[in-house]
Amino acid sequence: MKIRIGILIVFGLLGLASAFSLPQLRFSFNFEQFFPEGDKDLEFFRDFTKSFEADDNFLLVAVTRSEGVFDSSFLANFHDFSLRCRELPHATGSQSLTMVGYPLKTPFAITTVPAIHIDQPARYAADRERILRDERFVYNLINKEGTALVIFVKTVSNMTLEQSREQMDALEALMDDYPFEKVHRLGRPYFQRELVAMQIREVLVSAIISGILVSMIMFFIYRRVWGVFVSLLSIGLGMLLFMGFLSATGRELSALAALYPVLMIIVGASDIIHMMTRYVDELRKGKTQEDAIVITLKEIGLATLLTSATTAIGFATLITSRIAPIRDFGINAAIGVIIAYLTAVLFTTSLLSFLRAEQIIKLGERQARWDGWINAIYTFTLTRARAISWGTVVVLAVCAWGISQITTNYSIIRNLPRNRQITEDFKFFERELSGFRPLELAVFIQPGYEASDYAVVREMDKIEGFLRQHSFLQAISSQTLLYKSINQMFSNNRPDAYKLPEDESTFNRYKRLAERAPNPNMNVMVSTDGTKARISSRIQDIGADSIKAFGIRLEQWIGKNVDSSVIRIRQTGTGLIIDKNSEYVRSSLLEGLGLAIVAIGILMALLFKNARMLVIFMIPNVFPLLIAGAILGFLGIELEAGISIIFAVIFGIAVDDTIHFMSRYKLARSGGLGVEEAVKITFEETGKAIVLTTIVLFFGFLVMLFSINPPSVTVGLLISFTLLSALLADLLLLPVLIRWLDKD
Repeated sequence: MKIRIGILIVFGLLGLASAFSLPQLRFSFNFEQFFPEGDKDLEFFRDFTKSFEADDNFLLVAVTRSEGVFDSSFLANFHDFSLRCRELPHATGSQSLTMVGYPLKTPFAITTVPAIHIDQPARYAADRERILRDERFVYNLINKEGTALVIFVKTVSNMTLEQSREQMDALEALMDDYPFEKVHRLGRPYFQRELVAMQIREVLVSAIISGILVSMIMFFIYRRVWGVFVSLLSIGLGMLLFMGFLSATGRELSALAALYPVLMIIVGASDIIHMMTRYVDELRKGKTQEDAIVITLKEIGLATLLTSATTAIGFATLITSRIAPIRDFGINAAIGVIIAYLTAVLFTTSLLSFLRAEQIIKLGERQARWDGWINAIYTFTLTRARAISWGTVVVLAVCAWGISQITTNYSIIRNLPRNRQITEDFKFFERELSGFRPLELAVFIQPGYEASDYAVVREMDKIEGFLRQHSFLQAISSQTLLYKSINQMFSNNRPDAYKLPEDESTFNRYKRLAERAPNPNMNVMVSTDGTKARISSRIQDIGADSIKAFGIRLEQWIGKNVDSSVIRIRQTGTGLIIDKNSEYVRSSLLEGLGLAIVAIGILMALLFKNARMLVIFMIPNVFPLLIAGAILGFLGIELEAGISIIFAVIFGIAVDDTIHFMSRYKLARSGGLGVEEAVKITFEETGKAIVLTTIVLFFGFLVMLFSINPPSVTVGLLISFTLLSALLADLLLLPVLIRWLDKD
C-alpha cells in the first residue's frame, strides 16, 4: 500500500513540475533544418556563402493596384513606404522601382534619370512602356501586367525567430499607415514567423481534439466513471510528462511536433487498454485485486514492455536520417513511448489496484457480444485459410505495382498551411513575380583570366541566354548586368541595346568607366579576390524531380557550349540543397527500416527462440508497410521528408498487437496446450484488446484531418488506414501462418 501511494505522489509531483515548465517549450523553423547534413553540395554551398552572401536574406513586399500602379497618388505612397522599409528592424537596405534610375551620359558627366517620373504623370505612359520591356525590372520589381510593385528589403543573415517576429510586426504596423489595396509578403522572416505560429497551433489543436476523441472512446469502452477517469488521467499525465521533458531539456519542436500529442495519447491509450482489460479479466475469473495486479504486471507488463521497446526502436531508427527535424522526431518519439510505458505500468496499475471490476467497466450483454465477434473471426480463419492466403498474395502483387509508382517530386506549395495568407502570398509571387526558390550558379574563373575579362563575361552571358529560354526561370542576374546597362546608356537607353558590346575594345572602354563609378551591388556578384562569380535566378516551384531534371540538362548544355578553359560552373543554392532531401529520403528510409527490422527481429528471436516463430512474427508486420507504400504510389503522394516518417511510425506501432498476440500464444503453448487450443485462447484473451487499441489508433491519427498542414493530414490518413491493414493481418493472416508453420 505504501509503495503504491508513494508512486502516485511521485508522479503527481512530476506532473506539477512538467505543467510549470510548459511555457518554456521552444519552437523553431528555418529551411536550414532540412539541409541533409554531411552532403558535399551542402559543404560547398556554405563555402560559397562565405565568398558572397546567403541567398535567402531578403523580405519581398508586393503592393498591388488592380487598375495599374502608374497613378500619382499610389506611386507617392509607395515611394514613401519603400523609403521607410529601410528603417525596419534587422533590415540593411531596401530597393524598389521608384528608387532606381537609368544611367545617362551627358557631355559633362554620367547622371541618372528615374525609372518612374513620380511627379510627372504625363510621362507615365512612356515610363510604363519602357519598364515593362526591361528584363531587369519585370518579375523583379514589377509584374508583367503593371499591377504590382515590389520592395526588396535586404535583411541580416541567419535571422532568428525573435528577429523575424520583430521585423514582421514592424512591417505590419507600417502597412497600416498606407491605403494600399493588397499587400503580399515573401521571405525568410515571414516564413519563420508564420510557420512557427502554425506549429504552436497544430500542437494545441491536436492535443485538444485527441483528448476529446479518446474521452469518447474510453466512455464507449468502459461506461463507468472510474474506468474512464483512470484511463484519461493516465493518458493525460503521460503526455504532460513528455512535454515537460521536452521543455526541461530544451529540445526544439519542429514542423513535425503536431504528431507528438497524438502519438502520446494513442500509445498511452494502447498500453492502458491492454493493462485494464487484462486486470478486469483476472478479476472476473475470481482473482483478488492484489493477485490480478500481479498477473497483469507479469504477463501484460512484459508484453507491453516488448511493444514499447519495439515501438521505440521503430522511431529511433529515424536517427539514420541526415535531416535534423526527422532525426529529432525519432529520438523524441522514442523517449515519449518509454514515458508512456512507465506511466502505464507504474501509475495506472497503482490506481487500478484500488478498484473492483464493476467500478472499471460495465459488464453484461456487451461483453457477450464482443466474445461472439471474436469467436466469429477465429472461426473464419479456421475455415477460410486458403482464401486468406490467396487474398494476401493478390494484395501483395497490387502493392508491388503501387510502390513502383512512388515519386519524390517535392514542392514547397504542398507543404504550406491550407487556407492561410502565407500560402496565398506564396502563390501570388509564383504566379506574378519571380517566386521564392533560388537557383544559383557558382562561376569559377580559370587561371589566366579575371572576373571582369571580356571572355569571362561573354561565357556567363551565354549561360544567361540559355536560362532565359525557360519560362519557369526569372530574375536572372550577374555581373553582366553592369556592362549591358552601360552599353544601353551609350545607345540612349533603347531597350534593344541592353546587351553586351560586340567587340572587346568597346567592352574594355565600358570596364574602365565602370571602375571609375563602381556598382555597390557588384560585391555580391563577384568575390573580393576576383576568382569567383555568381549567376543568380529564381525558379518556380515545379517540383524537386523536375528541377533536378532541368539541372542535368543545364549541365549537359554547359558542357557542350561553354568554354571550360575560361570558366567552370557548379549549381548551388538553398533550393538545390533542400531538393537533395528527396535523394536521401529513400536511402534513409530503407536503411532505417532495415535497421528496425533487424533489431526487432533479434529481440523476437531472443523471446521465441524459434526461427519459424520469427517468420510468423515478421510477415504480418511487413504487410502494412507495403500497403502504405502502395497508397503513396496510387494516390500520387510525393515521398518527401515529412511523409517518410510514416513507415517508422507504422512499423513501430503495428508490431504492438502482433507481440501481444504472439506473447499470449507462447504462454499458452508453454502451458502444454496444442496449436489450435492455444490459438483459440489467444483470440479470446487478446482479440478484444487488439481491436480496441486499433480503434483508438485509427481515430487517434484521424485527428490529423483537423491540421492545416497538408503533410500532417496525409500522415494521419495513411497511418490510420494502414494500421487497419495491420489489424487484419494480425487477426486473419497471423493465425493461418501459425497453423502452417508451428506444428504440434
